[in-house]
Amino acid sequence: MTDKIILICMTLLTLGCGQGNQVYHEKPDNLKENQVAYKSAKQAFSNSTIDGSIIPTASIETARAAHTSTLLNDGKVLICGGFSGSTLASAEIYNPNSKIFKSVGNMTVSRAGHSATLLPDGKVLIAGGYNGNYLSNTEIFNPATETFTSASMMTTSRSGHTVTLLNNGKILFVGGVGIGWSFLESAELYDINTETFSATGSMSSARESHTATLLKNGTVLITGGHKGRRAELMIYSNAEIYNPSSEKFSLTGSMTKIRHKHDAVRLGDGRVLITGGSDERDSRGAYTSAEIYDPISATFQLTNNMNLSHYKHNGTSILMENGSVLIAGGANRAEIYNSKTKEFAIIAGSMKTKRLFACATYLANTKILITGGYDENQNASSNSWIYTYNLPNKK
Repeated sequence: MTDKIILICMTLLTLGCGQGNQVYHEKPDNLKENQVAYKSAKQAFSNSTIDGSIIPTASIETARAAHTSTLLNDGKVLICGGFSGSTLASAEIYNPNSKIFKSVGNMTVSRAGHSATLLPDGKVLIAGGYNGNYLSNTEIFNPATETFTSASMMTTSRSGHTVTLLNNGKILFVGGVGIGWSFLESAELYDINTETFSATGSMSSARESHTATLLKNGTVLITGGHKGRRAELMIYSNAEIYNPSSEKFSLTGSMTKIRHKHDAVRLGDGRVLITGGSDERDSRGAYTSAEIYDPISATFQLTNNMNLSHYKHNGTSILMENGSVLIAGGANRAEIYNSKTKEFAIIAGSMKTKRLFACATYLANTKILITGGYDENQNASSNSWIYTYNLPNKK
């Protein structure tokens, strides 16, 4: 039993989940450094067209990290699963009008490190994850009845995978970790019409703690990640492109440095912003660096550094209406990237401790919901915050 608990804890610590220069920050988030960074960032960002702050909102019903957060068609947010001493089956819904969370019963199984995807009909597909076993089962959440029902089996048990809704309506699942702590190069597709999974092409490298970003041309960019652990740990700088037409992966340019547990988001001009992550030293090697992928030249280039190191923040970067990006997770403060000036700025409001494996979800009316996550001591949080920003008046 003890061995199983240790395995669960080690697995959850990896989720999200050519060598260049590496950045080392022993204490990147202390208060004094935050104040200095905030002052300089505010000056550098003085001409920004966006403003705002993070403030606490109602607590989620159950403390959790490595969960999912999905915006529903009615504007509410579905929070599922995660880890809080053990894997969770519980789910809850956030109502942005009442600003409260309410429980909506349990999933069919507990799971963390899973994925949740909004389907065209408004339902949510929840797939894979880990609960002491690597899972291949899936389920559907129906917002009308607020219930979960079992659905098709994936072709492979996987946790810590990425999921991407393709332009052809299919859903792409890539990599992760499977049975026996095996790192996966395999990928699969979910067909919304037939409600079934089928294998597709495999990556050139098995990986988890990677990112997957849908590009404007409909292909998918996969960056970084790792395979193995301890002495066998291998962190990647390489990147691959998945082509839905051929159902094959092909290598593209490499990032400027190895990265895992990082995040990536497509910018308005079609390029991709990649932030943070870490090297083989994990928290001690967390990065402040960021880079841009240009799909036209298939190259990566460094942009300005963030003010704080951010890692274990996959899925917490949100593109906003004016082209700026909120980097919400992986630190105790959030930052904004201005795609015009290429500068990062710390925004007002602190989340007190680092938010690792938290979730960020765009709401209507220039608001973003941030929920849960681990602190530095691997304690799951029930805290949640709202980032509210202002857009300039149109003249």
